[in-house]
Amino acid sequence: MTELHAGTTAFRAARDLLLAHRDDYQAARSQFSWPVLEEFNWALDWLDVIAAEHPDRDALRVVAQDSDIRLSYAELSARSNQSANWLRGLGVRRGDRLLLMLGNIVPLWEVILAAMKLGAVIIPASTLLGPDDLTSRVARGNVRHVITEAALAARFDHITGDLTRIVVGTGPAGQEGSQEGSPAAGWHAYAAASGAPREFTPDGVTRGSDPLLLYFTSGTTAQPKLVEHTHVSYPAGHLSTMYWIGLRPGDVHLNISSPGWAKHAWSNVYAPWIAGATALILGHERFSAAALFSAIGECGVTSLCAPPTVWRMLVQADLGGCDVRSLRECVGAGEPLNPEVIEQVRRAWNITIRDGYGQTETTALIGNSPAQPVRPGSMGRALPGYEVTLLDPVTGEPGDEGEICLELSRPPLGLMAGYRDDPDRAAQAMRGGYYHTGDVASRDGDGYITYVGRTDDVFKASDYRISPFELENVLIEHEAVAEAAVVPSPDPLRLAVDVRGLAIDGYELARRLRENGT
Repeated sequence: MTELHAGTTAFRAARDLLLAHRDDYQAARSQFSWPVLEEFNWALDWLDVIAAEHPDRDALRVVAQDSDIRLSYAELSARSNQSANWLRGLGVRRGDRLLLMLGNIVPLWEVILAAMKLGAVIIPASTLLGPDDLTSRVARGNVRHVITEAALAARFDHITGDLTRIVVGTGPAGQEGSQEGSPAAGWHAYAAASGAPREFTPDGVTRGSDPLLLYFTSGTTAQPKLVEHTHVSYPAGHLSTMYWIGLRPGDVHLNISSPGWAKHAWSNVYAPWIAGATALILGHERFSAAALFSAIGECGVTSLCAPPTVWRMLVQADLGGCDVRSLRECVGAGEPLNPEVIEQVRRAWNITIRDGYGQTETTALIGNSPAQPVRPGSMGRALPGYEVTLLDPVTGEPGDEGEICLELSRPPLGLMAGYRDDPDRAAQAMRGGYYHTGDVASRDGDGYITYVGRTDDVFKASDYRISPFELENVLIEHEAVAEAAVVPSPDPLRLAVDVRGLAIDGYELARRLRENGT
């Protein structure tokens, strides 16, 4: 038996234990241990295995306003092989950095799996990023390859260097160097991947410690942190996320999240496919409660994950008009969820939303697991595989209230490798033998953990983690702004909005007003 087969066997055993004890929290906690995966490529050693065992089961379904695309596990495996072979032909090699900026369209998932199979390092990027953000990411991430949509390609026009540029879809006729149905000059059309071979042979083994993902995430300094995850920390680490959601083989899981953010990988890639479930995606350009309600009934959704912002929007709609006969689990993460929202959903659907907690740097580490009592206001208890310590911010001693920390003498598999190219911030986060989340919580006698706040000034708005310092830096770039201070203000829908205090250069402002005839 090869090492790759051994990795598959160990991973399956860990997953099956969690499935068997899905409703028994104490048994799952006491019996689960992280699999040892020295050599492991999740796309090859798990997704392709599931594809061989359940070739006709839906792996991915993307429902948009005018389309409904379904890919079985076998189809997704073959198409990701084609993508990997085609990308290899363009020069994508093991260890290369690939910036991936696509919306919720099928090629996103094909490329994620293809890059994993090749051993390339994925840098997920939100489609909201502008040219300046992309310039920074390309430079700091040492990006060699870019894949984006035709409508977004112009944002890379000013970026120089030896980049492989790949475009999904086509731009309008009249764009420089392009004709209707063809990419702009200098860009390769991703559609050509469909002609590549459907069988893929890796160029060697993938070690579990090899880098897989680099996420840019906000911090308290001007430059976002670059979170590094390996081929096991996210793909295998999300065993805990699968357990928290309560997924089962054959389920249909719907998660509301945007590509480029860690939560999208949590629940639109790893957790459902670890379970052997279907990842259902709503590909609408704008969120619609009506579209979500229709999808739950028409697509037979069994589990729904959404950030609290979405849950607060849903309770303002007609919950009672949604067909929830197939729906078994509802979960939320990203911000503390209001108890009154949980109660409104419970009354309408007879399902209790279960909170969970994690970070870009981790997988789900605290959560209200299936079939367990939910305590209002609590995020739940430490999930299988995680030992949570609350450290007093003043004394540094463990207690019942303090910063949420993870002991590094036995680090959980789902913890990041570190902050890439930033040893000072990595050392600060890993100081004293613990990983420090920066979040403060309290714990009761039964192990239920309640979120209190942040140790720094980063705040959440509409599920986005926002650094006031980053916003202030943007504001003071304007010639009429002398100083800027950003503080969060409570908002009933988005949790918080930024309130900006500005010190304006009066002379410059007056000049601008005169020029505009005001």
